[in-house]
Amino acid sequence: MKKFLGTTIIVFLTCLAFSQTNKTNNQKPIKETFTDSSLYLQPLEVKATRAAETAPFTKTNLNKDQIAIINSGQDLPFLLNQTPSTVINSDAGNGVGYTGIHIRGSDATRINVTLNGIPYNDAESMGTYFVDLPDFASSINSIQIQRGVGTSSNGAGAFGATLNLATNEFNIKSYAELNNSFGSFNTWKNTLKFGTGLLGKHFTIDARISRIASDGYIDRASSDLKSFYVSTAYVNKNSSLRLNIFSGKEKTYQAWYGISDSMLLINRRYNPAGMEKPSTPYNNQTDNYTQTHYQLFYNHQFPHHWAFNTAVFLTRGKGYYEEYKADQSYSDYGLPNQSIGNFTYASTDLIRQRWLDNKFFGQIASLQYKNMKDELTIGGGWTKYVGQHFGNIIWMKFGTASPDYHYYDYPATKWDANFYTKWMHQFNNMWQSFIDVQYRNVSHKMEGFEGNPNLSVHRNFQFLNPKAGITYTHNGWQGYLSYALGNKEPNRDDFQASLTSQPKQETLHDFELGLEKRNQYLHYGATIYYMNYINQLVLTGQINDVGSYTRINVPNSYRLGIELQATAEFTKWFNIVANLTFSKNKIKSFTEYIDNYDNGGQNAINHNNTDISFSPNAIGSLSLNLKLRKDFDISLLNKYVGKQYLDNAQNESSKLDAYFTEDLRLHYSIKNKFFKEWQIIGQLNNLFNVKYQPNGYAYSYIYNNAIVNGNGYYPMAGTNFMLSLNINL
Repeated sequence: MKKFLGTTIIVFLTCLAFSQTNKTNNQKPIKETFTDSSLYLQPLEVKATRAAETAPFTKTNLNKDQIAIINSGQDLPFLLNQTPSTVINSDAGNGVGYTGIHIRGSDATRINVTLNGIPYNDAESMGTYFVDLPDFASSINSIQIQRGVGTSSNGAGAFGATLNLATNEFNIKSYAELNNSFGSFNTWKNTLKFGTGLLGKHFTIDARISRIASDGYIDRASSDLKSFYVSTAYVNKNSSLRLNIFSGKEKTYQAWYGISDSMLLINRRYNPAGMEKPSTPYNNQTDNYTQTHYQLFYNHQFPHHWAFNTAVFLTRGKGYYEEYKADQSYSDYGLPNQSIGNFTYASTDLIRQRWLDNKFFGQIASLQYKNMKDELTIGGGWTKYVGQHFGNIIWMKFGTASPDYHYYDYPATKWDANFYTKWMHQFNNMWQSFIDVQYRNVSHKMEGFEGNPNLSVHRNFQFLNPKAGITYTHNGWQGYLSYALGNKEPNRDDFQASLTSQPKQETLHDFELGLEKRNQYLHYGATIYYMNYINQLVLTGQINDVGSYTRINVPNSYRLGIELQATAEFTKWFNIVANLTFSKNKIKSFTEYIDNYDNGGQNAINHNNTDISFSPNAIGSLSLNLKLRKDFDISLLNKYVGKQYLDNAQNESSKLDAYFTEDLRLHYSIKNKFFKEWQIIGQLNNLFNVKYQPNGYAYSYIYNNAIVNGNGYYPMAGTNFMLSLNINL
C-alpha cells in the first residue's frame, strides 16, 4: 500500500509541475453537422447513448488499438482492470470463464451494459455474463465507461456505471487477421477475422470466428468457449442499413462455490464442485449455455441537421447447468418414494439439469438535431423478456424419472419501455449546458420461485430520471458539475417474498464535480462524487416470510469519493498512465440478522455507519510505459485494491485483505515481412506471485452461544503468462 500510494502521489505531483512547461490546446465548441462520413465514424445508435467529450459526466474511453493490445483471451472485465475505480475477479482464477467486475463498489447488476446501444444485462438478474460472448472484444471498436448514473441509456438503470460497447464503426479498407494466444493453465485463444472494406462504395462485410479454451487455475475449472460474429451493411450518402448476427457457446466446469478459510491455507486451487459424487468428482459438473444475438440497424440523415436511427433486435439464450446431488429426498422433486424389490427408498443420489430458455427482443430509436450551438436527441425503446426456468432429472441411483418430467417450471415475463430527451447547448466558446430527462416503465410477471412454487408476483414500476449539468472549457481546462437521478427495480431474487413484504425500488442521487487539464503531453484531472442511495437493497442475513435470504431495503447509504487521473508523456520513449480513487462507502444504519442454531431462530444486531460490502476505500493503477524503439514497447502495470468487507456489518473476521499486483507486458511489431504486420505480445501476470482473493462471501451463525463466521473465497492465480502472435494478413 505505502509503496503504491507513494509512487502514485509522486506521479501526480510531477504531472502538476510538468503541466506548467508545455503548450495547451484550446477545446473547440460544437460546430460540426452530420455528414455522410460521420456515418462511417460513429453510428447514431451509439452516439445517442454515449456521453459526448464535453458532456458533464465522468467517463473513460478506449479505442480499437487500446483494446487490441490487451485482448489476449481473458474476459472483458480483465481488459478494463486499469480503468479508474475498477475491481475485477474470476471464478476460475485466471480471467477465463465466469468473471466479475465492480466499479465504484457497484457490482455487475448495477452496471448498465449496452451492445451498440442495445441492452445486454440479463432482464431478470440484472447481471452481465460476458462468458456468453467469448472473445467479443475482438469485434469491439470502442468502449465508453461512464461512472455514476451517467447519461440516459437503454436497459436497466445504472447505479454504479454504464458500459457502452460498439462494434458498428465502418471499416473502409479490407483486412484479415489471425490472432493466436497461449498461456498458463493450458489456455488457448484462436481468432480469425476479416473485412471486405467498402465494396462498390456501398457494401461491407465483417466476420470473426473464435475459440478460447483453458484448464483454469482452480482445479477442474475448465472453459471451452466458441463464438462467431458476422456483420454486413449497405451505406449511401444519406442512409445505412446493417445486420449483425453473433453468438457465443460456453461450457465451463463449475467453480462458483469458492473455498473455505481453512482450505485456503491448505490448497488454494481446491474446487468443491462435483464432490458429492462418491470416490471421484463428477466429471460433467458443468455450465452450458448458448446465446445468439440478431441486430438490425437503420440510420438516415435528413437535410438541415437532422438524423434518425432505429434498430430491432432479438437475443436468444438457452442452456443449463448440470450437477450431481447426493441423498436427495424424492419428495423435494415431487416424486413418490421408490420401491425396488423388498426395499422402499425415500432418497437417492441423482444428476439434475437446471434450465433457462429465454427470448429478449425489442426496438430502440433516436432522432437527433445538431447545429452550431445545440444538439438535441429524442430517443427511447421498448423490450420484452420471456423466460422459462425448469429442471430435469437425467439419472437416479434408485428409480427413474420421465425425460419430459420437470420437477419445477417457473415462467417469467418482463416488459420495459423508456423515453428520453437530451439537450446540449453551447452558450459561447467556454460554457455549455446539458439537460437529460428519461421516463421508464417496467413491468414484471413471475409465476413461481425455487422453494416457493406457488408465489405469483406481478409488479409495475414507473421512473422519472432527470439529469443536468454544466461544462466550462477554456485554454486546455475543462470543468463540469452535474446532478443525475437514477431509479432501479429489484431483481428476480429480491421478489422472492410474500406479497406483503415485497421490495421497494432503489433511488440514487448522484452529484459529480470534475476538473481536468489537457495539452499535447499531459492530461490530469480529479472528480469528486457523492452518490446518495435511498432504499438501497443489501443483504442483511434476514430470512423473509417465505424462508429465503433476500436483499432488504435500507433507508440511507452513500458513496463519497475522489478519483484522480493523470497521463504524461515525459519523452517520446517514456510515458505514464495513473489513476487513484479514495472513497467512503457507508450504510448509515441497518439491522443484521444471524441464524441461531441453538434455538432455531435469528438474532438481530443493530449497526450504524458501517462500510458497504465489496467497497474498498482505495483503488489505484499505475502503468509505466517504455518505448525502446518504434516497434518495441514495455509496460509495467501496477494495481492496488484496498481492504474489502464481505458483509455489510464491517466484520473484521469477514473481509478480503488489500492486495498489490504487478504485471509486465512486452509488445513487438514487425511490418511488411511476408505479411502486413506481425505483433508479438507477451504478458507476465502477477509478477511477484502475490496470493490474493478479490472476491468472496460471508455467512455468520450462532452455535453454542458463540458467533461463528464462515467465509468463502475465490483465489486468483499466482505468476502466470500469456503469449500472443497476431498476424495482419
